[in-house]
Amino acid sequence: MARSNPPEPTATAYAAAGVDVDANDRLIPRYRDLARTAARPEQLGDVGGFSGLFELTGYERPVLAASTDGVGTKVMIASLAGRLEGVGRDLVNHCINDILCAGAAPLFFLDYLAANELSEDDKVAVVSGVAAACRESGIALLGGETADMPDLYPAGHFDLAGTIVGVLEHGAEITGETIKAGDVVLGLPSNGLHTNGYSLARQVFGLRPEDGSWEVRRERLEVFEPALGESLAEALLHPHISYWPALRGVLDRIKGIAHITGGGIGGNLERILPVGLRFELEAGRWPEPPIFGLIQDRGEISNQEMHRVFNMGLGMALVVTAEDAGSVLAESKEATRIGVVLTEDSSVSSRVAIMRAGEPV
Repeated sequence: MARSNPPEPTATAYAAAGVDVDANDRLIPRYRDLARTAARPEQLGDVGGFSGLFELTGYERPVLAASTDGVGTKVMIASLAGRLEGVGRDLVNHCINDILCAGAAPLFFLDYLAANELSEDDKVAVVSGVAAACRESGIALLGGETADMPDLYPAGHFDLAGTIVGVLEHGAEITGETIKAGDVVLGLPSNGLHTNGYSLARQVFGLRPEDGSWEVRRERLEVFEPALGESLAEALLHPHISYWPALRGVLDRIKGIAHITGGGIGGNLERILPVGLRFELEAGRWPEPPIFGLIQDRGEISNQEMHRVFNMGLGMALVVTAEDAGSVLAESKEATRIGVVLTEDSSVSSRVAIMRAGEPV
């Protein structure tokens, strides 16, 4: 006997399964309005199609730079605090910094938001942060995707990721290949954790789901911390800094750039260090936000692990010649001299040493 085809699931049935098609349809015009605030003349068409189009002009031999990243478990802190716009800024600025390490100017961005039982207003808050950061850096928000994921994420939880594409002229790539002994290392400060180390921070401060109810954890987060001069929520949610404004005018004098993210100072600086050389940095030449000391004290964490997990106040490191250091420092007011490039020494175990009073930190 022939089997009849099952009826197509209705919007109501799909909503009961955890995906509200009508709600997603209501979001599209709101997303489109946000994207229009972060537009560029090179865009072709409007947000909402199956792909975004961008006309590439003004380069003789354009080289595209692309990066995809996320915000990690910082989104869980943002959810607890009810402050969701900031993670959208975090995402864009993190990605800007990644392609900036190659010397690329950012062109356009696409975001991906996956959630379970996140309200329409909360979704718009996240994307509004993405749009604001794009607008501030002159990037086109070319499109994105919002996915409801029942069962994959706990109710009220979400994840956020994005892709950025930038451009530079062929021959202007910053690779670190020309770094040599005698070059100078400059640093740009961070304002806190940026977007790395939050799993450890949540453990230290008792902010994981197993550490208590939502209300209990939120109360812990909102307590004013005298050592910080602000609440724990404020200290943990400072937005990731974009270093594009500080560096866009000096890229032609930079030999290597390291974005200090997961892996800490040493792990990221090693990525641009040629064979046979080492970095020696002087601790104390950049400010260390007090949140790091609080994490270390409460978690009883060693200096070595702190420097492997966190940026410790150093958001970006640059390598320039000794001759160019003065002009770069003059034009990038936030930068400071933090170290030098030396010939590798077999008696020194680390290729990236952070020293204080002649001793490794």
